Amino acid sequence: MLRNKLPSFLCCLFVFAQFSSPPVRAAAAGLREVTDGSWEEILSGEWMIEFYAPWCPACQQLQPVWMEFAAWGEDMGVNIAKVDVTEQPGLSGRFIITSLPTIYHCKDGVFRKYQGARTKDDFLSFVDEQKWKAVEPISSWFGPSSLLMNSMSALFKLSMFIRRCHNYLTDQLGIPVWGSYVIFGLATLFSGLALGLLLVFIADFAFPSRRFSSTNYYQKKQSLEQARLLHQQEDEHEADGEEDDDEDDEEEEDGDQDEVWRRRRGSPEGRPEPKGQGLADESLRKRVVCSREEEDEEDT
Repeated sequence: MLRNKLPSFLCCLFVFAQFSSPPVRAAAAGLREVTDGSWEEILSGEWMIEFYAPWCPACQQLQPVWMEFAAWGEDMGVNIAKVDVTEQPGLSGRFIITSLPTIYHCKDGVFRKYQGARTKDDFLSFVDEQKWKAVEPISSWFGPSSLLMNSMSALFKLSMFIRRCHNYLTDQLGIPVWGSYVIFGLATLFSGLALGLLLVFIADFAFPSRRFSSTNYYQKKQSLEQARLLHQQEDEHEADGEEDDDEDDEEEEDGDQDEVWRRRRGSPEGRPEPKGQGLADESLRKRVVCSREEEDEEDT
């Protein structure tokens, strides 16, 4: 008889355990996790998403209220989700999370930031009464699926990767903090140089210079070089000719000066002297001869 009652007793115990489970666990079952790999699911349908961090006190206070709100999500046709920004840095950058907790409402890919009170009734009225229509949506330029936000997501992922590498170097390998900074500085320098060289090569390959790619470039260059040499030689010859002309001019000027000097002092080359000058010299000679004769007479 006990064997016949045992299966019915176990069945009743199982049903009682199912219906007597705490409401918080039931609410947690309706709460969804959004990750970097599955975030595109929120672009369709209606969503309420909370961004939180486990170490945040305000987030810890909001968790029970958010799980109670999640229990109503299925009845209202709304997906209630949460995102741990410490585990999903890409989503933190994609939505530009600057304060915690942050709540977003999404309807068919259009995002609005929730700014109301953080109680279950306020959450329900915001969705049920469609109060989200009064909130200005986020611009498509800053939407999570835009190119700008994709870049921000990659930047946040990179920052988290660098942080993990830093922790590994300092905690696991025992490298000092300044040593880790030096390593990252050198890595940044060399990666920048490599990226710059890569961009230069890509630019040269995509947009080659026309003059270097021309078949006649080197022929033109050689002919220009020959023309330049010929022009230089001509300039040198002209400079030498100018120097010879200058020397001839100087010689002519010297000859003219000598001729003038000869004319002033008389012509030693047999040219006739001026008449006035000959008479003056003859009278001077006579006076000199007379003066000498007088001196000789006085002496005798």
